[in-house]
Amino acid sequence: MTTYIIRRIIFVIPVLIGVSILSFFFVRLIPGNPVTVMLGERARPADIAQYKAQMGLDQPIYIQYIRYMEQMLKGNLGNSIVTRVPIAKDISYRLPATIEAIFFALVIGITIGIAMGIIAALKRNTLIDTGATLVALTGVSMPVFWLALILIYFFAVNLKWLPPGSRLDANLDIKQITGFYTIDSLLMGRLDLFGNALWHMILPSFVLSTTVMPSVMRLTRASMLEVLQKDYIRTARAKGLAMRKVILKHTLRNALLPVITVIGLQISGLLGGAILTENAFSWTGMGSWFFGAVTGRDYPVIQASILLNAIIFVIMTMLVDISYAFIDPRIRYK
Repeated sequence: MTTYIIRRIIFVIPVLIGVSILSFFFVRLIPGNPVTVMLGERARPADIAQYKAQMGLDQPIYIQYIRYMEQMLKGNLGNSIVTRVPIAKDISYRLPATIEAIFFALVIGITIGIAMGIIAALKRNTLIDTGATLVALTGVSMPVFWLALILIYFFAVNLKWLPPGSRLDANLDIKQITGFYTIDSLLMGRLDLFGNALWHMILPSFVLSTTVMPSVMRLTRASMLEVLQKDYIRTARAKGLAMRKVILKHTLRNALLPVITVIGLQISGLLGGAILTENAFSWTGMGSWFFGAVTGRDYPVIQASILLNAIIFVIMTMLVDISYAFIDPRIRYK
């Protein structure tokens, strides 16, 4: 297992180099440039040229990339062109907000998805099965930004049950310790802040969970149906084992491998969905940061966001592969 993990880590290096090259050159194909966005369309050519020289944008693109990589190897992500704030500082503030929302979205999506998949498989070809499949298809086809606006209008504006956005009420303040509001509030001993943070988390996390829930539900159902036909399941039932034990211990465990694979791959979908969801809910995370960087042609921020997403995706796929050996004892890595 150790040898396998080392090989996977080594393999990550060329992947990240490739991502850095593609992101660096493709970002510069976006129409417009950050200087024009900052100085305005009526800026004098002399001012534009001077600003480009200050930021190094007047150099050949390959020179810009070499300098970019030199700074990256030193651990310096650079500064935002628009705000001039160090990118590392922005990431340390915004990344916990996105991870927190994604974590709760995964909990909601996986729990509901697996439960619906198990029930649909056990009630195959019934109204329950049809209803669960219909819910999954609806979730797949529903854009997250549209669902976010509908839920905000219904639960926040009309019913006033839930807040329309942000991470805390405007009149509340929290000490930044880890950046995770649910954790920081507990470290401060403030259960009122913890409850308020969870209250604000419900809508954005549920909206994000709809990108995971349908896939988990459909794959759990299909995998459960396949495993239920295996001989060892028939043997377990013939021995008189309780149906609950057969389902949870024998069937579900063997059916989880493909489900875990799709969960790991769905992390990238959650990161993509966060861009639209965070803007809808005024969530100060990586998604809204990336959206603002694209509209402002903020090259360093866009590159850092893409590279960070690539790192997260690679780590998640590696963790998924490693988890196979713990779930299925028949799998061993060398």
